[in-house]
Amino acid sequence: MKAVCWQGTNKVTVETVPDPKLINPRDAIVKITSTAICGSDLHLYNGFNPTMKQGDILGHEFMGEIVELGSAFKNGNIHDKGKALAVGDRVVVPFTISCGGCFFCNRDLWSLCDNSNPNAWMVEKVMGHSPSGLFGYSHLTGGYAGGQAEYARVPFADVGLFKIPSDLTDEQVLFLTDIFPTGYMAAENCNIQPGDTVAIWGCGPVGQFAIRSAFLLGAERVIAIDRVPERLQMAKEGGAEILNFEEIEVGEALKEMTGGRGPDSAMDAVGMEAHGMGLEGFYDKAMQAVRMETDRPNVLRQAIVACRKGGTVSVPGVYTGFVDKMPMGAFMNKGLTMKTGQTHVHRYLQPLTERIQKGEIDPSFLVTHTLPIEQAPHGYEIFKHKKESCIKIVLKP
Repeated sequence: MKAVCWQGTNKVTVETVPDPKLINPRDAIVKITSTAICGSDLHLYNGFNPTMKQGDILGHEFMGEIVELGSAFKNGNIHDKGKALAVGDRVVVPFTISCGGCFFCNRDLWSLCDNSNPNAWMVEKVMGHSPSGLFGYSHLTGGYAGGQAEYARVPFADVGLFKIPSDLTDEQVLFLTDIFPTGYMAAENCNIQPGDTVAIWGCGPVGQFAIRSAFLLGAERVIAIDRVPERLQMAKEGGAEILNFEEIEVGEALKEMTGGRGPDSAMDAVGMEAHGMGLEGFYDKAMQAVRMETDRPNVLRQAIVACRKGGTVSVPGVYTGFVDKMPMGAFMNKGLTMKTGQTHVHRYLQPLTERIQKGEIDPSFLVTHTLPIEQAPHGYEIFKHKKESCIKIVLKP
């Protein structure tokens, strides 16, 4: 089969690799019909994860058709959710791999699964405990082959695969695999109350879904912060007020827009590769270059300082290691709450599918480019450098 393979920093290629095979009774093989390049994939592309190996198959946003099921599926879904799976079913695949039976899965904390990361010991050395395994996201999170390919093996498929209605297109449901639930959970973590103002740093794919999700959850105002014109325009079309951080001092603008109080919640939808301005931005890049900090937390600092007293800071942006110069005085003395985490995708599949079916949101608005999988290297380049007005790429195997 053809697959997008990591070859080193800023280099991916499309290679012919062996087709995946069933390994465990709860596995499934999915023939992929649509897959996507995620902003998180750029962290790997840019070389910020030390556990990538040459030839690793990338991708964690994918969907398709079941072509093979393990022996545990002889009597349908072993968890008896009333959604027995069969060969030929059209499914989406959550990017988080979850067993369905551990302490955390039983508490609806799917991205914290205790049993799906065979390399948990690597993460425990740095973080104390390991989150779940992830598709196509380095050996730190299990070394699983990703979904930017023609086929993929799905572990714990009886728990993970979600059968989708036949009347919805791939582009309407593909983003249920990650970025729609991620934006929605990030908005949910803001603890939005009627009349609230939410400030969102980053108008990439997750930020766009966070904007629309904040309104779905009752926010009165959303203020979106970015510097890329097409992203800001898409945010405006989604109902947000917009700020270009290259043209204005964001903290002062947010005070002015909220009568001096600050936004009720502040969201970092950027993460570890935030673009800082001035001396602070130079400091972070220099510290990261010499590995004295692994991540650039410019946006996280801004969000903490800008958020109103007693407010909430939501962090869907990915961080992998250590950051410097955090304003803990502001965080503690302002009485802020911070909510973070990889997305518990399984929790949101059914309710978000229902919102799509009701016409409350059509996730296909995000797609700006559809490319054959053979053009994935070009896709990574235009996505990274924000060329050709690229916001979201769907690849077709």
